[in-house]
Amino acid sequence: MTGWDVSPSGVQGALKKTAVSAEGLSTAGTNLSDTLPRTATAAGTVAAGYTGPALATGPVAAALGEFMQHWQKDLRYVVERTGKSLTGAAEATNEYVKGDLEMAAQAQHTAAEEPTPAPPGFSGKRAGSE
Repeated sequence: MTGWDVSPSGVQGALKKTAVSAEGLSTAGTNLSDTLPRTATAAGTVAAGYTGPALATGPVAAALGEFMQHWQKDLRYVVERTGKSLTGAAEATNEYVKGDLEMAAQAQHTAAEEPTPAPPGFSGKRAGSE
């Protein structure tokens, strides 16, 4: 079996870079959610002569609404999956480091144990056994 060779500092660096990108993705999603309805409203309607407040009922508003309806679930999934992946990678690396520390502590403990030598003339075998 191939051994693991994880560089905790390398993982930490990659997680930091990914977190920065993930923040950008999250910000873009939030901006999209805030801006799209206003854009749809500003696009107005196709009613001739209408001078009141713009309503989000025209073809542009409808297209933007369909766009968000179609992609909103997928965008939310990407953001959530990214967050869970970052958390999982950090936790796995922490467990890897803990495992290394536990193995090192066990090796030090074993090395520090007092030997228990057999009494002089004792071979560890019972009389009459081979």
